[in-house]
Amino acid sequence: MTTQTEPTRWALIVGASSGFGEATSLELARSGLNVFGVHFDRRSAQEHITGVIQEIKAAGRDAVFFNINAADAGKRADAFDKMQARWKELGGEHYVKVFLHSVAFGSLLPYVSEHSKDQLTQAQMEMTVDVMGSNLVYWVQELTRRKMMRSGSRIYGLTSAGGHSIIPNYGAVSAAKAVMESHLRQLAYELMPQGITANAIQAGVTVTPGSSKIPGIEKLAEFAKLRNPGGRLTTPQDVASAIAALMDDRTQWMTGNVIRVDGGEDIVA
Repeated sequence: MTTQTEPTRWALIVGASSGFGEATSLELARSGLNVFGVHFDRRSAQEHITGVIQEIKAAGRDAVFFNINAADAGKRADAFDKMQARWKELGGEHYVKVFLHSVAFGSLLPYVSEHSKDQLTQAQMEMTVDVMGSNLVYWVQELTRRKMMRSGSRIYGLTSAGGHSIIPNYGAVSAAKAVMESHLRQLAYELMPQGITANAIQAGVTVTPGSSKIPGIEKLAEFAKLRNPGGRLTTPQDVASAIAALMDDRTQWMTGNVIRVDGGEDIVA
């Protein structure tokens, strides 16, 4: 009697070296997924990234990381070539069970300022919306074109309350989050016939390397902690644990949503 081997499951995390992406990479590795990690860091961060890779491997999973600009189409295609080459090298069937887009890179300038040099430019707006919003679509297009996902695969994008409310100096990022949420709804519609779901994860205020760059983050975090029914800030692990739970096959009918992982923070006026 021949025993059929189950396909090997992978996670593809864009923004894997810190914050939500790092925590999710580690949590999904503990949950049985190998990890393709994409990040864009200077050489000084390599020791930390090596530690993340080692921790994934200590969980008994494979880890292949790419230090590239996620918005560069040529480098994105090259990374996909290398992912597929890795699968061929390992043999057997493989697929991406979870794709997470968690990139924090954009302008935090106000729209209007007394001096034009201190306000957001068209180039900065377009870059922010592209990298933090539309870029998710291009990664999913490549995944589907190369048939690297299958029924039961999950797509997640990281959003925030800034997608529907005002945070000082967060205008371009807020726009990018709203754009991402719209893209995820469209992907949910187009990919549901293939059994692939797409949802936005709205994290509560979290102190990460990315959010630490927001002007006034200390006051924002203090206020969020006071209003949160859970009495604390959201952590990257909160989000990672939710994504690991949501990849369960029993959540197949959940798609096109903005799922809050914030301890109830956003329901408090």
